[in-house]
Amino acid sequence: MPEKRSDSSMFNSNKLKLGVFASNCSSGMAITKVPERWDASWEGNLALARLADEAGIEFMLPIARFKGFGGETDFQSSTLETLTWATGLLAHTEKLTVFGTMIAPLVHPIFASKQMVTADHISGGRLGLNVVCGWQQDEFDMFGIEQYEHDMRYDHGQEWLDVIRNLWRNDEPVDFEGKFFSLKGLAGDPKPVGGTEPVIMNAGSSGRGREYAARNCDFLFTILIDPETGAKDVQDIKALGRTFGRDLDVFTTTHIVCRPTDEEAKDFHRYYVDENADWEAVEKLMHLQGMYGQSFPPDAFKMYRDRFAGGHGTYPIVGSPDTVAAELERISAAGFVGATISFVDYVNDLTYFNAEVLPRLEAKGLRKPTP
Repeated sequence: MPEKRSDSSMFNSNKLKLGVFASNCSSGMAITKVPERWDASWEGNLALARLADEAGIEFMLPIARFKGFGGETDFQSSTLETLTWATGLLAHTEKLTVFGTMIAPLVHPIFASKQMVTADHISGGRLGLNVVCGWQQDEFDMFGIEQYEHDMRYDHGQEWLDVIRNLWRNDEPVDFEGKFFSLKGLAGDPKPVGGTEPVIMNAGSSGRGREYAARNCDFLFTILIDPETGAKDVQDIKALGRTFGRDLDVFTTTHIVCRPTDEEAKDFHRYYVDENADWEAVEKLMHLQGMYGQSFPPDAFKMYRDRFAGGHGTYPIVGSPDTVAAELERISAAGFVGATISFVDYVNDLTYFNAEVLPRLEAKGLRKPTP
């Protein structure tokens, strides 16, 4: 079975691909108390998907979340389940790839396979899979499941994906015998659309996580400190992919504030981060991400703290349309095939981004106009 869907938006000719990130979660990526923060309603997500589809944005990527991070806003407490969300959006769009984010230990692979194939057929082959092998223990506690130790999570994730691929690739029933799954007579129909697997993405940051992505995935997405450091990351990740005979492309993650002038953008960033961040939720998330277990100079620690408040630790792009386009150009020049983007108010901010930033990216040769 071919690994890549050549007609997928994820493999189009745009040098810099873009994906809207985390709109299925309340507040999106911005840990802020401002009233215009994202509410993650279905109506808002549907309007957002249509905006992205019409503008030629390549994909939408959700976060699998089952409880919030506390604070005054209980950050990301209201969420839409990712496969159901993806299926609904796919049914109302035409070109957009929409990912489902699956936490492998929480969903049996036979059931996950059937869910994904169903969404894939509803969309005519536009579903993507984002695999997560482990996550916050307090969410696992809700399910009564103890997580595996770090490296074993990826051993389990490998078997989980192998079971699914057996269902997708084999016409006759097969048995599967592994450390985590002992399954008899695996059979699944229909197969994914056109006999090609959905695009697969992973966000592993550890050595073991990156090895999993290099072995199995089309794309890995990773946090960006700055484009110069990111260029070395891209080289290392692509080299790792080649050791598994795979051409692994790399995305990074950003949050964007775009206004007519740099000063207006900085003012809004100051308003929602410095003046109105939900600092209790920021602190909890930083603890969970291990940020307090590391030694940072004071200036670096403040930078990371602001990035968590502004966009869950992603790379900030704040400025006029010219400034935003120039920063995205730097990311492309570092070797990233694309970036996820998030906003405080997704619909209004993406409308402005589409009108003002996309034409500038086209002028730079990073994207082609949408017919």
